[in-house]
Amino acid sequence: MTADNEMDIKEAFQRAQKGHNNKAKLVASLKSRYNKLEDKSLFHEEFVHYLKYAMIVYKREPCVENVIEFVARFATSFQSAPKPEEEQEEETEEEEEEDEDHPFLSFIFNFLLESHKANSHAVRFRVCQLINKLLGSMAENAQIDDDLFDRIHQAMLIRVTDKFPNVRIQAALAMTRLQQPRDPDCPTINAYSLIIDNDSNAEVRRAVLSCIAMSPSTLPKVLKRTRDIKENVRKLAFQVLADKVHIKALTIAQRVSLLQQGLHDTSEAVREVVCSRLLPAWLLRLDGDVIELLHRLDVENCAQTALETLKAIFSSMAPEDLLKNKLSFNDRKLLVEDSLSCENVLYWRALCEFIKSKGDEGEEMLEQVLPDAATYSHYLSGYLKAVPVLSEEQRADFNQLELVMTKEFISQQLIHLIGCLDTNEEGSRKQVLAVLQEMLSLPHTPFSLVSLLTEKLLTLISDDQRRIQCVAEIISDVREPIMEASHVVDENLSRRQQVQVAEVKVHIMEAKQALEDCISAQEFNRAAELKDSITELENRRNQILQEIAESSQPADKETRAEKNDPETLLRCLTMCAELLKQMNIKSRIGPTISALMSSLVLPSIANAHPAVRNMAVVCLGTCALHSMELAKTHMVLLLQIAQLDEVRIRISALRAIIDLLLMFGFQLLSDTAALQPTPASQSPDRQEDDASSDDKVEAQEDSAQSTLVMLSEFLDSEIADLRTEAAEGIAKLLYTGRIASAKMFSRLVLLWYNPVTEDDTRLRHCLGVFFQLYARESRAHQEVIEESFLPTVRTLLNAPVTSPLAEVDINNVVELLVELTRPSTLMKPSTNTEEVCVHDYLAARMCGEMLKDPTAPEVRLYAKTLCNLELSQDETVKKDLQTLLQELLQVVKDRVCLRALEKMMVHLVDSREQAEMLSATALQPLDVNADEAPENPAKSVKRGKRGNPGQKKAAAAKGGRKPSRRADSSEESDGENVPEPVPSVRPSRRAKAAALEKTKLDLNPLINQEVS
Repeated sequence: MTADNEMDIKEAFQRAQKGHNNKAKLVASLKSRYNKLEDKSLFHEEFVHYLKYAMIVYKREPCVENVIEFVARFATSFQSAPKPEEEQEEETEEEEEEDEDHPFLSFIFNFLLESHKANSHAVRFRVCQLINKLLGSMAENAQIDDDLFDRIHQAMLIRVTDKFPNVRIQAALAMTRLQQPRDPDCPTINAYSLIIDNDSNAEVRRAVLSCIAMSPSTLPKVLKRTRDIKENVRKLAFQVLADKVHIKALTIAQRVSLLQQGLHDTSEAVREVVCSRLLPAWLLRLDGDVIELLHRLDVENCAQTALETLKAIFSSMAPEDLLKNKLSFNDRKLLVEDSLSCENVLYWRALCEFIKSKGDEGEEMLEQVLPDAATYSHYLSGYLKAVPVLSEEQRADFNQLELVMTKEFISQQLIHLIGCLDTNEEGSRKQVLAVLQEMLSLPHTPFSLVSLLTEKLLTLISDDQRRIQCVAEIISDVREPIMEASHVVDENLSRRQQVQVAEVKVHIMEAKQALEDCISAQEFNRAAELKDSITELENRRNQILQEIAESSQPADKETRAEKNDPETLLRCLTMCAELLKQMNIKSRIGPTISALMSSLVLPSIANAHPAVRNMAVVCLGTCALHSMELAKTHMVLLLQIAQLDEVRIRISALRAIIDLLLMFGFQLLSDTAALQPTPASQSPDRQEDDASSDDKVEAQEDSAQSTLVMLSEFLDSEIADLRTEAAEGIAKLLYTGRIASAKMFSRLVLLWYNPVTEDDTRLRHCLGVFFQLYARESRAHQEVIEESFLPTVRTLLNAPVTSPLAEVDINNVVELLVELTRPSTLMKPSTNTEEVCVHDYLAARMCGEMLKDPTAPEVRLYAKTLCNLELSQDETVKKDLQTLLQELLQVVKDRVCLRALEKMMVHLVDSREQAEMLSATALQPLDVNADEAPENPAKSVKRGKRGNPGQKKAAAAKGGRKPSRRADSSEESDGENVPEPVPSVRPSRRAKAAALEKTKLDLNPLINQEVS
């Protein structure tokens, strides 16, 4: 090859480094030169020679990236352009000949495949990057040799397990076109599935997500990434599902789960992707039909998720588009009963609530989709009365049961719409109240609607006394309905009475006739006697007629018969519980509530029906929140129920106990009220009273201790719900300061890490949030955590092999406790750096523990942990720690421990000098020409984390095992391995430009040096 040709290749590489150059012209010029050559081998060698200069650079320099892009374009330019389908059918043997006409492309692939095992991670990275770009630049219908395909495949399968994440990323991207989704045993798909589940680097998981092909085997993997620990991975997972997966390819459970997770994600960006990408994509595939989307979600079982979905859809719609709904309203702005379905009525409710939330802006729009209160209350009453009541035989028919459940769901949504009505007018409000009271009083109203009807009724009444009176009257009507006295008409008696009346009438007529005859004959004595007999006969007749009237007419007398069947009691208790929930917590217990307690709630606690007992316990616990005396009276009863009854009732009792302790404290457990503080000056005559007071305090402490022991025993329960409720209750008591127990905190930490609770999502989430909030709240809380440090570690170290705690990573637990006790994580950290902090005490505890047994295996753990503590600048503390460390250096023999202790010693001795150096270097400009990576990445990562100690690892927040710090440093990808910069004075714009110019890499000096 001539010198001119050599200069052509060199010049091409030099010009390719500049981003403004037209690479297409460079490719065409170099390709023209290549095609004129007869001997291609020299060109190949020279080309690869210059390519190697770019391949040894790991950093993503612009000039290197431009060279890589140029090489990929030039190599793939030798492939023939894609042909139409008609011509492709005629191609047979010509393709094989054409494949052999690309020696340069084959040479480049061979060179890259031979270099992928290089020791330099930069070379491995560039090899994978080039293969990715070469395969990506080929035409869609391009073909490569089977042997080359297999070689590329095998090489990339090796590189996806590389130590460096950037190499793994490029290898994963390079295999994008090597997938065979229809093959269940495709090695690429299997590798992707393994990486996406197990790779510790988020960017690698994102790379696999972006290129993995959708198939029945890969879809669950992508769905799982929507719950990834990293925000960017979750966000991309939802984007992939929106772009690549049809809604029909997902099951109903998967759709509902995606919406629940996406709309409640902690990240605003993820929620935005769900609203702006996933939901529009689903609607697009359903022709924009929102009702059809609701059909795909099974709204009866996920009403809340469907409401939130509709709210997200409405938020992205213009106001004028909201009224362009497909609901069929009649002239009264009501849904036609024939078109009432679960989806339609839920859409109606969501639309009205969304418009109502706009306030004054939505009043005019709301009038177009919702009638006045009087019309709607009549409509609601008619529909509720039409809900059928099934007998026991009818309940066995699934079709009838499903129909009734659907009608009850529709009724619930219609009742919710009451909250959107305009009830400011007294007349409208009274009409709605009358309908609600009537529905609650009717015995045929479904039980599933009682709680909701009571809630809406109480919402319309603002005064507590009126609420109590109204609900008490309804409960009285339901439990003691008015019964009319029934009379059985005796037909024989009625017939005899009629005969007697007829006989009396005859006697009266005869007596009157005789009276007239006597008067005519002037027999006045006889006439007087007849007159008296006529009067008696008439009285007798009136008496008989009155008896006939009384027996034939219904009696006006009404009686009340008390009903004690489980259904009636459950209805009454549900209304009572809802009333107690809606009452102001400061409202006192009046005579009406006391009467309900004595006549309804307390007798129901001994009822044989479990549901009745459970609701009675709920009412008792809620009512006790309003009265400390009532809580004291029934606290023992609740404690007994929490230990003896069925699981559901025990949980209700446990919740009531926790609520009462949160409200009133542990003084509830004493027989008397809280002791008043005694004045400073006391007479000798009151010393006996003080002694009795001390006895009462001791009794109170014993009661509190026994209650805590009971709660602690619940943490060991095999019943998951009871264990979770107890853990949540103890966490609340700790956070509010009702108890301050290091032992209890240790139990919660061990419960969080226990593999037995791995599937208990609610427990893990509750404790994960609690640990962070509790530690950040105050220094007193951190002292409790510090006190629980050694007991927790000892429990894990001494756990038998058969115990689940033996599987827990102690390093992970120690790191969590250290992070929680960092002074800088406090919401209001102390500004006094000389103040003794919690980590100082923790360091002294660990040193004392190591001095007890310097040969114990946990000494290495303590020594490593010492280096991660955030110690104060107090000189007394430093001297004490130095003394302890000197003693340890004399007795500890393990080399790893000695190195850690020596490092800690140096840190304590030179801390003042380091502080002075730090303040001096803070005024110097940042050295922009420093190397990309520090000499010891593990140390730099530690320093970066020490610079921001309040930032807890995400892995610890999820309860999983944390990777080691060394693994973290090696697994970080682009930009994630940069240590935090030292605070410096902001440089000028000219200094910035000069520094930026220095950081630009130029390959020309290296090339020229090699030539010279």
